[in-house]
Amino acid sequence: MVQSLWFKLIGAFALVILVVVGLVMLVTLRATTSQFELYVNRQGQAWAQRIGLTLADYYAATGSWQGVQDVMQAPVPGMMAGGQGRGMAGWHGMGGMMSDVMSEMMASGDMWAMMGYRLVLANATGTVVGDTADSLLGTHLKDADLIGGVPIAANGQMVGTLLVAAHDVPASPARGFLRSVNVSVLLGGLVAGLVALLLGSLLFFQITTPMRRLARAAQGIAAGDLSQRVPVALNDEVGQLARSFNGMAESLQQMEWQRQNMMADIAHELRTPLAVIQSNVEAMLDGVLPANREELESIHQETLLLNRLIGDLRTLSLAEAGQLALDKQSLDLGVVVARAAEKFHLRAQAQNTTLRVEPAAGLPPVLADAGRIEQVLSNLLDNALRYAAGGRVTLGAQAVPGGVQVWVSDSGPGFSPNELPHVFERFWRAERSDERQAAGSGIGLALVKQLAEAHGGQVNVQSAPGQGATFRITLPAHS
Repeated sequence: MVQSLWFKLIGAFALVILVVVGLVMLVTLRATTSQFELYVNRQGQAWAQRIGLTLADYYAATGSWQGVQDVMQAPVPGMMAGGQGRGMAGWHGMGGMMSDVMSEMMASGDMWAMMGYRLVLANATGTVVGDTADSLLGTHLKDADLIGGVPIAANGQMVGTLLVAAHDVPASPARGFLRSVNVSVLLGGLVAGLVALLLGSLLFFQITTPMRRLARAAQGIAAGDLSQRVPVALNDEVGQLARSFNGMAESLQQMEWQRQNMMADIAHELRTPLAVIQSNVEAMLDGVLPANREELESIHQETLLLNRLIGDLRTLSLAEAGQLALDKQSLDLGVVVARAAEKFHLRAQAQNTTLRVEPAAGLPPVLADAGRIEQVLSNLLDNALRYAAGGRVTLGAQAVPGGVQVWVSDSGPGFSPNELPHVFERFWRAERSDERQAAGSGIGLALVKQLAEAHGGQVNVQSAPGQGATFRITLPAHS
C-alpha cells in the first residue's frame, strides 16, 4: 500500500509541534509557578515583618503569648471578651490603638488565607504558641527550623519568632489564580499547535500537489506517452523540479523521434543496395543478365557500400556512447593531411577537380589516433569532391593558439542558413541531385563531428549559397 507523502509530512510536523509546544509549555509553567511562588514568598515576608511588629506590641501589652492563638485564628476583638485575665483586660484597655492593631491582624489573616500560607509563632524557647493551621501548637522547633523566621522583640528582649509556612489549600484564591494561569498556558499552546498544524497542512498540500502531478506524468512516460508535461506554477525547488522534468520529457521525446527517424533512415539506406544486389542476382538466376565480370563488379560495389555504411554506423554509435577505442599517439598533422590527400588525387583528376594541399610547416604535434583523423579527413574530402565536381577543393592545416586547425574548403553550391544547423545531423542530406551518389549516406559529417569531439577537438562549418563550404577541425596541441 502506497503511503501518502502528505500524511508523512503532516505526521512529522505534528510530532515536531507536539515536542516544541510541550517543551515551551513545560518551561512556561515551571517559570510561572516559580515566579509566582517567589512573589508570594516576598509578599509573605513583607507581611511577616508588619505582623511581627503587631505581635510585638501585643506581647508588650499583655506580657505573654496567652490568647495569641485566638487572635491569629480569628482576629476579632469580641472573641477575647472575658476569660483572658488581667493581661487581656490591660491589652483591651489600650482602646483605639488595640482596635487598629486588631483590624490590621484581621486584614493580614485574610491575606494569608487568600494566598494559601499560614503563620506559625514560636516563643523564645522554640515552642509553637500560635499556628493558623492548629497542627503545630505545643511543638518544639529546633534552631534550624527557626532560621528564616522574623524575630519578635518586646521591651528590649527576644520573645519569639514568626514563621511564614506554605499551606497548600486548593480552594484558595491564590492557588486558583495559578491554576487559571496554567490552564491559559495549556489552552494557548493547544490553539497555537492546532493553528500551526493547519498552516502546515496547507503548505504540505501545496508541496504534494505538484509532486502528485509529477508522479502521474512519470507514470505516463513509463507507459510510453512521451507527451506528458506538468504545469509550472512555482519558482522554488518544486517548480525547478517540474521544469527539469519537462525538459527531460522533451529530450526523451526528441530522442525517441530521432531514434524512429534513424531506424527509418537505416532501413532506407540498407534497403537500396540490398535491392540492387537482389535484383541483379535474381536476373542472373533467371538468365536475364549474364553472370559476367561487369555485373559481378556492380554487385561487389554495392556490398562495399553496405560494408562501409555498417562500419560507419558502428563507429558513430561507439563514439556517441563514449566507448570508441582510440590509439592516441603524438602526430604531425602535416603528414596525415598529405597522406589523406594522396588517396583522392586520382578521383579529383577523373572528375576534373583541382585538389590543392596547403599544410603549414612546423605544426605543433597533437595527441590523436592517426587512423581516425585520416578517416575524418577522408569523409570531408569525399563530401567536398562530391559537391565540387569540376571545381576546386583545398585541404590545409595551420597552427592556432593552443592547437592545430585543419580545414577542407570547396567551391560547391554551399549551404543555406536554414541548412547549416543540420549539417552534422545523422542521415541529413542536402539533396542536390537525383543521383544517389550525389547525396551520400548521410552519416559522414555526423561521424566527423563525433570523432573530432572524441579527440577533445571542435568542428564547425562556414558556408553561403553559391560560395562553397569550409569545414574546420581544431585539435588541442600535445605538450
